[in-house]
Amino acid sequence: MDEDLNDRPGPDWLDETARRVRTRLRCTALPEVVGHGDFESQNIRWNGDRLHVVHDWDSAVARPEAALAGLAAAVFPAGGPENRPATVAETERFLAAYARARGRHWTREESEVAWAAGLWVLAFNAKKASVAQPNGSAATRLAEEAPERLRRAAA
Repeated sequence: MDEDLNDRPGPDWLDETARRVRTRLRCTALPEVVGHGDFESQNIRWNGDRLHVVHDWDSAVARPEAALAGLAAAVFPAGGPENRPATVAETERFLAAYARARGRHWTREESEVAWAAGLWVLAFNAKKASVAQPNGSAATRLAEEAPERLRRAAA
């Protein structure tokens, strides 16, 4: 998109949500790791139920592990047959499965950062959609879920 999203005000609830999660993410002191920042299904290939390859490595970023997991947890269904972001329940299950796979529960800080990072990418995608289709309904579900996601992010 050739548009600076910062130059496009509104919707107000979405701008406020983005401000709150940005503030939450900026105050973390968790160590950064290098990982994939665009874990949507179109960038992933599976061999049965095992991960085979992740594409789109121009999306490599340095962020806390919890932020990377949170990004993935929020968008992993996007680009798939339903082409939608994860629900709050799906995000929760993803983060729980991730914690089990790594063999360690999330700390409170890590959990909050994961939820904040997931909400950040959902807000970004909703803002892009609102610019592309000002009267569209792309942000409707996020508007309903944002309070719960903000609560989990402590933002």
